[in-house]
Amino acid sequence: MLKGSCLCQSVQYEIDSELGPTMICHCQNCRKASGSAYAINAAVESNKFHLNTGEKAIAEYESSPGVFRVFCQHCGSQLYSKRSTMPEIIRLRLGTLDTAVDIKSQAHIFVSSKASWHQICDDVPQFAERP
Repeated sequence: MLKGSCLCQSVQYEIDSELGPTMICHCQNCRKASGSAYAINAAVESNKFHLNTGEKAIAEYESSPGVFRVFCQHCGSQLYSKRSTMPEIIRLRLGTLDTAVDIKSQAHIFVSSKASWHQICDDVPQFAERP
């Protein structure tokens, strides 16, 4: 069981499965939403993600057609994203996990639009778009 929360602790969740593939996304939308050079996301089956508290604190923003970014409306913490075309999967923002996990990212994606000031300094495969 993995546990996580937002910055203000209004939203607390549990995941009763392993994390799926982990990607480091450098797209402009992830950079703007996170305020950083990238976002680290892992696929999680929607039915394995459970809110313990904070359902009323959650808001979502449609950042592009059919793509929704879900966040705490009190503190602004991004929790996950979802696609209307893939309701069975969410993309969890790993920075919200409270449980320590040993993960290895599978890929850097959307490096064609990465921040010019950020250098990728690992040997994780890089892709211009989503593979």
